[in-house]
Amino acid sequence: MHLGWILVIGTSLLAMAVLPHVLKGRPLSLPTIYVAFGWAAFTVVEPLKGVDPLSSGIDNPVVLYGSEVVVIVSLSTVGLSIERRVGLVSWSSVWRLLVVAMPLSVLAAMGLGWWLLSLGAPAALLLGAVLAPTDPVLADDIQVPAPGEDHYRDEVRFTLTAEAGLNDSFAFPVTYLAIAAAAASFSDVWDKWLVVDVMYRVAVGTVVGFVAGRLLTQFARRWQTTITSSGGVGVFILGATLVVYGATELVEGYGFLAVFIAALTRHDGIEGLRKKLHDFSEQFESMLVAFALIAVGGAIAEGILAPVGVREVVCAVILLLLVRPIAGWLSLIGSSIPRRERGAISFLGIKGIGSVYYLAYATANGTFEQSSLASLWAVVVLVMVGSMAGHGLSAPWIMRHLDHKRPLEETPLASR
Repeated sequence: MHLGWILVIGTSLLAMAVLPHVLKGRPLSLPTIYVAFGWAAFTVVEPLKGVDPLSSGIDNPVVLYGSEVVVIVSLSTVGLSIERRVGLVSWSSVWRLLVVAMPLSVLAAMGLGWWLLSLGAPAALLLGAVLAPTDPVLADDIQVPAPGEDHYRDEVRFTLTAEAGLNDSFAFPVTYLAIAAAAASFSDVWDKWLVVDVMYRVAVGTVVGFVAGRLLTQFARRWQTTITSSGGVGVFILGATLVVYGATELVEGYGFLAVFIAALTRHDGIEGLRKKLHDFSEQFESMLVAFALIAVGGAIAEGILAPVGVREVVCAVILLLLVRPIAGWLSLIGSSIPRRERGAISFLGIKGIGSVYYLAYATANGTFEQSSLASLWAVVVLVMVGSMAGHGLSAPWIMRHLDHKRPLEETPLASR
């Protein structure tokens, strides 16, 4: 079986070297191609077997820890790419999405899980937690460019990128609540959840991320010449990312939040090194994401979508075409963002590998019924594939249309 894996990984690496350039400007979604390749490989290559996410607990941690690493590296890349200073006004669109759109999305998905899929309350809440986060990694067109490469930062790309960097962290409290509620009742876990899982863990993640970002910047400034001349850029960014994440998790803070904040912290005096750190992190992230999507294709080949019926399809369609767009639009009412850009931000709520991680974490640590988990995995994978296909195909056209309609001189000052 390992030879089949070697063949798949080698083919994937060769494809990664050319596919982004071959598909540029074409109506094809690269993530969808990776999933399709994974499905074909696991279907055709007889000895090749994937990992069953329903058994991804202590004895089989590949899905859990693999998706965890993908999310960590992705958050580091996203943080390094954002150059806008954090502020109530300059980040107002992001705060609106986090405070309004995300809770609305959680509640709507929970309602769909309860009413349409007949899930219990904890499992329905888990569905909301898993599908609330967004991920711009799966659509390059909606990411902010690498630091220092462009001459403006438009509100759509910034908002979607920054939102994805933060909501991957803020989905964790809801996941914890669902896991705790599955083992007890909401009334028994509410106080502990609010104090520990919300207040304490968020505060620790924020503080550790900020302090670590400052210290790592000082370290990088002191050793900048050595890091760049010895080819240690990749080693440094990977080491820094893992240290920040591991240290935060050891004191029971949110490591995802700390990694994003550390990467986001201003890098005065190392702007050139920051660009190199971002480029390496982005390349490594692309490789990890490709492997993860190929594994998703393998899971599909092995029957993870077997529970899908009419109700699951209807649920996925509603989540993609109604829940996120409506929640996003409501959150941006009253903002200064032009109407067409508000529409793009609301619609392009792409679902990614973060959803896999949260569900794998709940599978490994929760006491949910096996039938509920099977239904949850089926819906989540269905939503992911639908998002990759739909958003992946529409995002390039939407962003080209917005870029054409947005003259450079009209770019908001807050985004420069």
